[in-house]
Amino acid sequence: MSSFDSAAYGPVFAELLKTPRIMPLDPGEENGSAKAGLEALDLDEAFAPNSISDRTMAEGCCSGLWLYHDFLVTSHTLSQQITTPTGSYWHGIMHRREPDYPNGKYWFGRVGDHDIYPELRDEAATIASGTDNLPDEAAYLMSQSSWDPFAFIDLCEGANVGGVPAGDLCRGIQQREWELLFDYCYRKAIA
Repeated sequence: MSSFDSAAYGPVFAELLKTPRIMPLDPGEENGSAKAGLEALDLDEAFAPNSISDRTMAEGCCSGLWLYHDFLVTSHTLSQQITTPTGSYWHGIMHRREPDYPNGKYWFGRVGDHDIYPELRDEAATIASGTDNLPDEAAYLMSQSSWDPFAFIDLCEGANVGGVPAGDLCRGIQQREWELLFDYCYRKAIA
């Protein structure tokens, strides 16, 4: 499994990501200590010395940052304005955490076959393989030929409200998913 290095995204993003967080499967509690930094975020400064070539992808990074710090309403407002598959991806994650599982599935239906899915499938299998007592409901993670966001929503729902003992597993996969999507948006923003 690859590691996520917040310093790779420059000092502004590194500051907003300096405190490691494992996002919950529910709305969580807004991280008030990050709010001023998020509100002051200027994307051009955040990406410097790189220039932004795809503003939509840069806005995806912004939506992801608000989500990372559990400001779901602001993340939702931002992702709703990004009318691309990647915007729908951020939107779907937010609804999965809300939790509004049917709405999350709707937005993942608009994502299509996202570029991060192959790596996410592999990373999820690695995380699952390191899980003691993998529940039957999560066994599919070890053998899926492509990433299934709908099955993952079902697994998160089961872990969050249905008594499936997969909370840590789902949070670990969700964290890696966030990292991959943030990295994807960052790279596309400056391509």
